[in-house]
Amino acid sequence: MITKLPRWVEYGSFILALVAGLVNAIGLLGFKHQSVSHLSGTATSLGTGVINVSFSDVSQLAFILLSFVCGSMISGFFIRSGSLKLGHNYSGLLAFEALLLFVSVYFLANNLIYGHYLASAACGLQNALATTFSGAIVRTTHVTGIFTDLGIMIGARLRGEAFDKRKALLFILIITGFILGGTVGAYFFNMLGFNALFIPASICVFLALSYSIYNARSKHSRNKD
Repeated sequence: MITKLPRWVEYGSFILALVAGLVNAIGLLGFKHQSVSHLSGTATSLGTGVINVSFSDVSQLAFILLSFVCGSMISGFFIRSGSLKLGHNYSGLLAFEALLLFVSVYFLANNLIYGHYLASAACGLQNALATTFSGAIVRTTHVTGIFTDLGIMIGARLRGEAFDKRKALLFILIITGFILGGTVGAYFFNMLGFNALFIPASICVFLALSYSIYNARSKHSRNKD
């Protein structure tokens, strides 16, 4: 599947992982130390919280999970194919992700919990977007599966099987982007607080515009041919 994707997908995945790392770092530092870009820890906290914390805290965790699913549903509704195809509304979805992050800053600045839910929905939308166009190979908002797949590839290579260098590069770029996003997110959260979310939101706007321009140029080239 990786060989069928255009070359720019690697670098787009790196930037999306950077965005997710940024949002998640800000979540860990500001959302009661809760991750919003992936749900394993949140689901565990929800399970233990039923016994150990108040109903309001449990409800908050449940809504973070639900918000992530709602974001994924949006991507699932608008992208009807499991492969990357020019003309699909990736730019529109990226712009909507940016909108969710921009609006989340407003709520978080006013100490309203809805900002957490919007940030989680933005991550769910992004993860579903990348998963859909890559056929479930690329996930940009968490790296557990990426580390697992990379380990499987290395183990298979030690057994004598061929090593897919392009796939390995993609995984390394995603891991690097996510870690770098965490570093940048922590730095700017210390300076700007929740206003640091303007950075990943702006990156999403840039990606949306870049894809729109790329799509328009590709369409023009095809029409000329």
